[in-house]
Amino acid sequence: MSLGPHAAFIWISYLATALAVGVLLAWLFWDGRRHERRLADLEARGARRRSPGKTISPD
Repeated sequence: MSLGPHAAFIWISYLATALAVGVLLAWLFWDGRRHERRLADLEARGARRRSPGKTISPD
């Protein structure tokens, strides 16, 4: 496969895109674990999630 005179730019673009996607996935994984730890800490302190209950209508 010949990419012509712009081969270096094309490969660097693919690499930069793959790196950006990898960083975003790593950040999502890290942030999800951080939120799980925070929720576990809140639940250990006695905080509970509210049930849906009554909602206020925007009338």
